[in-house]
Amino acid sequence: MSRRVVPLRAVTTLFLERQHLARPRAAALTAKRLGRFVEDVGGLQLDSINVLDRAHYLTLWSRFGPYDRAWLDRAVYRRRLLFEYWAHAACLVPATMLPWWRRAMLDYRLRHTGWSGLRRRNASVLRQVRAAVAANGPMGGADFDGRRPRGGGGWWAWRPVQHALHYLWMTGALTIHSRQHFHKRYDLLERALPAALGAPAVSAAEFARWHLERSLHAMGAATERDLAGYLTFPRFRPGARRAALRAMLESSEVTEVAVEGGPGRWLVLTRDLPALARARRASAAARGTTLLSPFDSLLWHRERVRRLFAFDYRIEVYTPGAARVHGYYTLPILHAGRLIGRVDAKAHRAERRLEIRHVHFEPWFAGERVDRDEALSGLAAALGSLATFVGADALVLRRVTPHRLRAPLARALPGP
Repeated sequence: MSRRVVPLRAVTTLFLERQHLARPRAAALTAKRLGRFVEDVGGLQLDSINVLDRAHYLTLWSRFGPYDRAWLDRAVYRRRLLFEYWAHAACLVPATMLPWWRRAMLDYRLRHTGWSGLRRRNASVLRQVRAAVAANGPMGGADFDGRRPRGGGGWWAWRPVQHALHYLWMTGALTIHSRQHFHKRYDLLERALPAALGAPAVSAAEFARWHLERSLHAMGAATERDLAGYLTFPRFRPGARRAALRAMLESSEVTEVAVEGGPGRWLVLTRDLPALARARRASAAARGTTLLSPFDSLLWHRERVRRLFAFDYRIEVYTPGAARVHGYYTLPILHAGRLIGRVDAKAHRAERRLEIRHVHFEPWFAGERVDRDEALSGLAAALGSLATFVGADALVLRRVTPHRLRAPLARALPGP
């Protein structure tokens, strides 16, 4: 039977809709919108880099504009609307999805990972760490005695207590209760999230199908490689993901489609076929302008971004300075559903100044394919909103490529 054919533009439009980027910064952040957003995309990625702001704060600003970070922290660490776990990388995930992530926690005890020998080699440390948290309440690594091994730093030089805390978190004995200056504080899972006691884990087969369903929902339509690159944890055993997908195809929960300009087999939740048809009829993929964190869920699988948006993106914080092309911490510019360039920015908090080090537009941008004045005006408004969000009173524009666009962008920027 022949597959129905859909245009690549429809896939992009539905992807933007599911990522809550169809009309960025058009609605204020509320508890309901926070929960819906994180459920739709699967997770809100955390990262320690703070040159501009933390990744999870920026990802929400991209959708909802300026909001109160303290309100968000209370929603996460007091109201427990979200909790920390490993989904793509370290993420905030919805508390409503605890029964599924409980399966990942239980399975992690049996998985072959870099931590596999920990339970065997340091069983007493695991018992002592868990007992200490149970007796004392929330604790961080600094609350335990001991020092790092001599002669080393970095990830694998963690002292045994740090290994134990991580392992107990990943296996669901502990959860991250709160953060102080972004440092984790752990507590018993059932004490921080009492619902855990009434949330029995789903089966391994149910979890595999749910994991695929969540990724497909977040992307709208995807290839198998997209599925593997979106929610990257857990890494399923060989054949487990393929077996789950085959079962979903046989039950008609998933449908195969062909995408114009997108070779290979594409997959869509059967319930999403009407949404894909509506996306095909949409007059525009999206409206408005915003900037994306390097760790935004839209960018999790960068090969997909290249196929859908013709945009080649690399997180250059991990690139040696001399080899960087666009800057240390570059935020892609999303305008009217297209990625038109990137901004390298830095917040100078003590001076209350936002420095725009470099705005680098895509080579095609200066042509006739977009309304240039509208795009520059939208970018200027987004930069002004970002300045407000990071508490900057001054916004300083440095380089713009191509240089001839610097003057019109500067004129469009909000005044002091």
